[in-house]
Amino acid sequence: MKKTFFLLLFFFSLVGNAQNDALFEQGKEQYKAEKYQEAIANWMKILSSGEHSAALYFNMANAHYKLNHIGPSIYYYEKALQLSPNDAEIKNNLAFAQNAAVDAIEPLPQTFFAQWDAKISKLLTYNGWAWVSVVAVILFMVFFLGYYFSFHSHKKRLLFVSSLISLFVLFTGITMAFRTFHKAKNKKEAIVFVEVAEVKNGPRMSDETAFKIHEGTKVSILETEDNWVRILLADGKDGWIPEADIKVL
Repeated sequence: MKKTFFLLLFFFSLVGNAQNDALFEQGKEQYKAEKYQEAIANWMKILSSGEHSAALYFNMANAHYKLNHIGPSIYYYEKALQLSPNDAEIKNNLAFAQNAAVDAIEPLPQTFFAQWDAKISKLLTYNGWAWVSVVAVILFMVFFLGYYFSFHSHKKRLLFVSSLISLFVLFTGITMAFRTFHKAKNKKEAIVFVEVAEVKNGPRMSDETAFKIHEGTKVSILETEDNWVRILLADGKDGWIPEADIKVL
């Protein structure tokens, strides 16, 4: 019975993947024909099935950008960048979309070590750093065993240094995997999806408006209360806006 169940599950998985591939290619053809809304509709069907990929998010962002949907285009570029943090084309297109946004928010100055940490963290996802650790521990074992069983002094020195380097990479990979996982789990970010959002001093519509932000602005979520979220901007300003005004990354 179990065997039949898994065979059926595998069959439906193959059928689902084939359908998603067909929808993706159909969306690409519609994009080329400048039928951007139709392309987005097909790609949304893929997302609804639970499939996610950097290519899918990237194409959706491009279609939204063509329609001048600044908020959704930035949102999907950011989603693509989460899955492929080193993709130069995604970064470039995201920069174009951000330039089209109304708000030009200058981030607070960071120390050299904070800037260095941010750059290193963005090189890979936590899964990527975990794989770096796995490869490093295998290399360490190979180099150390080679050092232990080698009889030539020059070769032993080379293998010993190589094992130390792989050990350093191992600890770096483990540290960065935990750090990036902690950031991904605890740091919630969102994109403003309304044309203008009034940021209040408190979580009520009757509270005074502190300032306004516009579609496409990226914010950090500090806390939630009922249908309100307290947000933080890159320049240090914070306040409350309705939860419906943003879409969480």
